[in-house]
Order: sequence, then C-alpha cells, then structure tokens
Amino acid sequence: MAATTASLATAGPSPSHASLSGLDGVNFFIAGISAGFGPYVAAYLADQKWTQDNIGFVLTASGLAGLLSQVPGGELLDIVRSKRTLVVAGATMVAISATVIALEPTFPLVFTALVLQGITGGFLGPAIAAISLGLVGHAALPQRLGRNQRFASTGSLVAAALMGLIGYVLSYQAIFLTVVALTPALFVALARIHASDIHFGRACGAPHHHMPSQPARASRRTLLQSSGLLAFAICLFLFQFANASVLPLVVEALVYQGAERASLMVSALIILPQIIVAVMAPWVGRRAKNWGRRPLLLIGFGALPIRALLFASVTDPSLVLCFQVLDGISGAVLGVLTALIIADLTSGSGRFNLAQGIIGTASGIGASLSTTLFGLIAVSFGRTTVFVTIASVALLATLILWFFMPETRPATGQ
Repeated sequence: MAATTASLATAGPSPSHASLSGLDGVNFFIAGISAGFGPYVAAYLADQKWTQDNIGFVLTASGLAGLLSQVPGGELLDIVRSKRTLVVAGATMVAISATVIALEPTFPLVFTALVLQGITGGFLGPAIAAISLGLVGHAALPQRLGRNQRFASTGSLVAAALMGLIGYVLSYQAIFLTVVALTPALFVALARIHASDIHFGRACGAPHHHMPSQPARASRRTLLQSSGLLAFAICLFLFQFANASVLPLVVEALVYQGAERASLMVSALIILPQIIVAVMAPWVGRRAKNWGRRPLLLIGFGALPIRALLFASVTDPSLVLCFQVLDGISGAVLGVLTALIIADLTSGSGRFNLAQGIIGTASGIGASLSTTLFGLIAVSFGRTTVFVTIASVALLATLILWFFMPETRPATGQ
C-alpha cells in the first residue's frame, strides 16, 4: 500500500486564511491544556506524598485508557464528518479531569480523572491531523504538520512557563485550574475553522475524494498487511516504551531529593525541548519533502539512547536540563513525521485515521507499560540501572528502524 496515488496530491485545496489561522490557534491551545498533565501530575502527586508505585499505577491507567480508545477513535474519525465536534468533546473531558485532580486528589478520583483524560488521546490529537489533511491535502501536508508542531510546541512552552510560575508562587493545585481556564480560548480558535474547508474524503486519505459519493475504503486486513505500517508500529512501540518514563523518573527524583524550586525545574525540563521543537519543526517538514522521511527518523530515534545514557551517569540539575535538548530533537522529528508517514502509507486507502489508531495503539502500549515497569526497576535497582535499560530498548528501536523501515516519500514529492 505504497503512497503512489496522485489524486491526493493534485486536488489543489484552497482553505481560507481564517481556517488556517484557526488551526494554528487550536494547536497552540490544545498543547497548552495538555501541558498540565504528564510530569506535572507526577510532581503534584509526589508533593501530596503519594508513593512512587501508586503514581506509576495511575499514570499507567491513563495510558491504558488512551490505548483502548485509539482504534475506536480512528474508526470514529473515518466515519464522523464533523471533526471539530470531536475536538470540543475531547477538550471538555480534559477540563473536567483537571478540575477533579485539582480539587480532590484522592486515589479513586484521580484514577478516574486520569482515565477520562487518557481516553481523549484516542481522538483529540488524531483529529487535528485529520483536519490538517482535510484542509491542505497530502502534497502540502509536510509543511502543514511542521507548522502545527511549531504552534503546539509554542503553546506547550508558554503554558509550561506559566504553570511553573503559578506552581512556584501559588501551588501545584493551581496548575490544573489553569488548564480549565485555557479551554474557552481553544473553543474560540476552533470556531474560526470553517467546516466547509475540511474535506471529508481528503481527511480520510480516500481515493477520488473529489467525488460527491461516500469515499471508498480499503479493508482492515489490507491495512494490517502493510509491511511498512507494521515496521513503523514496532519502532514506535519500542521508542515510547523507552521514552515515556524518562521525564517522570527525572521529575520524581528531583521532588523526592528535595531539589530547590522543583516546580520551576520541572517547567524548565519541559520548556527547553519545546523551544527546540518550535525552532526545528518547520525545518523538519521542509526536509521531509526533500530528503525523505527515513533519514530524519533515524536522527530522532538515535537521540533517545544517548539521552538515557547521559541521565544514567549525571544527576546535576543543570546538566540534566542541558541533556533535554535531545528530547527536543526527537520531539520535532516524531511530531512532524508520525502523521506524515501514516498518510504516505495509507494514501488512497480511505483509512488514514484508522491507521493513526493502530499506530497510536502501538505507541500507547509502549508508553503504558513504560511507567510501571521502569518505575519498578528504579525502585528495585536504582537510577543507573533503569536508565541503562531504557537506553538499550531505545537502541533496539533505532536498529529495527535502520534495517526494516522503508522510505515512504511519494514519488511526486521528489
């Protein structure tokens, strides 16, 4: 199922300026409300005297909820015409989850809230990729995804800085209330995207999507038999299995060690990679069209084992912060190329969003297992052992990518 269908590249979509700028805003604010989770949850719960294994458990539960929602979310996106409605539903669920965590940080309620927030992972991010493809088409997708990632990273950066300051001046609790306050701005940006500009067939990667009838779709079996999609899924599984626990482990160590101004340090660990992503993402989009996808993937994957080995040997907060630059490199590459490669591999199939769900499932399995298993290794064997183990898994992912992942750039992109 190679990306050779020309129709996706020649439809010549012309979305309005309002829709494109609205998509910029949606990327910015979705990243902003998402910034309140992840490392901040670990830091907040550690500050509430939760044990490391309980923190790992609720984070894993959130990851599993996201995992189980990936394929149904992809199927839903291939069926539902109003992608904007799904974004509204997802953002509302995130706001509710943040409110619960802020006001009642008890185990049952935090568990429920994080599961609810995790479910949104099955359709919230993929909906943005579908909207982007529906707006600009396959040929312009690399640059659009690069722009998406720039605004998303900028949103994460601004929100992390704001939340870090709020956490330092007020409390970790106030960080989650900030998430709720940002949600209305997201709805305003979403309203600027004209529904008529989001072509339904194009947003599914369907062939002959310019026809008024329901777009044809490939069978699920055909999708699952794609060797390129399978190789990409395995690589992302291993990458996320290694990567998902790195920052939570570093953050928890800072809090448990009583590092001075821990909330500001957490923000800095998030902000620095986002600066790198915001700067690099448009460049990655342009180079993906000229160089191809595979060389950039190798750069992004290869940065992770190096970063994990550095964390294994160094505990100084200033050096740990410097090593986070490598996370920015990986984030820029995967943030742009994941949806792009899926679009390449499913071109003409009408199953772009289902494929996003399959790849998201592989990534979600890895991320869900990561926090629990590597958390147990950290408790049992210590910091050095856990980060060396993470580096070994990340190196395996890079080697599989090198030997088995094909180049997916369409011939028309050359």
